[in-house]
Amino acid sequence: MTHKNNVRRVVGSLILAASTSTLAAPTPEGDAFGDYWSPGKPNPALCKSPVLVGTPVGLPRCLQASNVMQRLQELQDIATLNDGNRAAGLPGYQASIDYVKQTLERAGYQVRVQPFPFTAYFPKGPGTLQALTPQPAEYVWEEDFTYLSQTDAGDVSAPVVPVDLSLGAGNTSTSGCETEDFAGFPSGAIALVQRGSCNFELKAENAAAAGAAGVIIFNQGNTEERKGLENVTLGDTYEGGIPALFATYDNGVAWSQTPGLQLRMVADVIREKTQTFNLVAETRRGDPKNVVMAGAHLDSVFEGPGINDNGSGSAALLEMAVLLRKAHPQNKVRFAWWGAEESGLVGSTFYVNSLSDEERKQIKAYLNFDMIGSPNFGNFIYDGDGSSFGLQGPPGSAAIERLFEAYFKLRGEPAEGTQIDFRSDYAQFFEVGIPFGGLFTGAEDIKSEEQAQKYGGAAGQPFDPCYHQGCDNTANIDLNALEINGDAMAFATSWLSLSTKIIDDEIAAAAEQAKGAKTLRVQSVRQSERWGNHFVK
Repeated sequence: MTHKNNVRRVVGSLILAASTSTLAAPTPEGDAFGDYWSPGKPNPALCKSPVLVGTPVGLPRCLQASNVMQRLQELQDIATLNDGNRAAGLPGYQASIDYVKQTLERAGYQVRVQPFPFTAYFPKGPGTLQALTPQPAEYVWEEDFTYLSQTDAGDVSAPVVPVDLSLGAGNTSTSGCETEDFAGFPSGAIALVQRGSCNFELKAENAAAAGAAGVIIFNQGNTEERKGLENVTLGDTYEGGIPALFATYDNGVAWSQTPGLQLRMVADVIREKTQTFNLVAETRRGDPKNVVMAGAHLDSVFEGPGINDNGSGSAALLEMAVLLRKAHPQNKVRFAWWGAEESGLVGSTFYVNSLSDEERKQIKAYLNFDMIGSPNFGNFIYDGDGSSFGLQGPPGSAAIERLFEAYFKLRGEPAEGTQIDFRSDYAQFFEVGIPFGGLFTGAEDIKSEEQAQKYGGAAGQPFDPCYHQGCDNTANIDLNALEINGDAMAFATSWLSLSTKIIDDEIAAAAEQAKGAKTLRVQSVRQSERWGNHFVK
């Protein structure tokens, strides 16, 4: 009886705190929080209670990593039966959509499957790049050159013609950005273009319009960091119709200074216009004019099953939705599983752009969960207030960041900010001014010594050594990371489902500040170099 009373006091204090104007983490008596959020099995009565399961204590307690792992095994089995992947536009993704849909419908949800057009792009094999004249040479795949993502297929042998290059350290290359750069360009040649200023899509389409049979874009070379190979993309809307390769700066310089150079370039890819799907469901109860939205991308890359990226976010979101099927939120909770994130955030962008102004205003917060079980993890919270990386989210985003920070503090777990880099599905929500936040446990970046001391794991190694690879399977999940970040997801979602006052107050304060300013308040606009996991310029 005493433990049950402690639980009720904890739940009551959280709900009370949620209704106050500032986010102040409650300090419960004794070890009630530690006991309540421990990994052991929760009281079944709690998780079946429509009132208690939807609270900031009850929902994290009921969301168990072991149950999420069972859902991840389902996604792994789907990938295994479908050529090892769940990439958008392929059968493994359709099977993933079917699994989530059936699970939600069994839980009593009405599910909306939203189709949208996108350009499916899959490398069939490595590319080829050879010098034919004046001296034969073979260039090394993924060392000297790679594909620009979304390149069209092609096999081209032709002379190479440099286009408005600007070489050397500190250069300000605008190569290929203007149609005038291609004045006198010989039709049928391969355009040799330098990175810089405008996006890759524009450079390649300008080359195609000038009659180029293929285009090679080499890195800019203005700094040491912009000399090697990188993941770059032409974008989902590329319409050049010619193959495009990306090469190192040093090779680009050498080719530009080789008279009589002819190259053979081969892009062995599949690229076709098709459609795929988002999946959206929402709680039966809650204010439909004050929506808390939580989302995760469901698709994997072509190269692997995508169990951490992003089966982890998708499976935890699904488990949370099932737990909330009979909850009594004050605000409606909407869940979304996005398609074609790996193709450039296509599904989430389509969804946001399809909303009316009124529908956008009804979304009070968007919470994004992309990779929350990395094997060499850190606990990262999107930097909504800009205190760590300088770029603030829309008003209300700082409050969401503080909410996540409060949870990790209550749990006694370290956490830190992660940059708003527009590599995941919050990007379009940011663009239209919807407050957002979310969690991330790390991808290809290297864990520092300081981070290894905070979180454990191996310094000098990627947070996820299997990022975008075939080994991103169920063995690539850290259960502790999945438990902590899944609970943090549940905590923030349930809190905001009961009250969005912390967001409302921040939005009102920002509006008042803008109203009272003596000079025009200018919204900072990003000049994005990233789109999903690739550079666009």
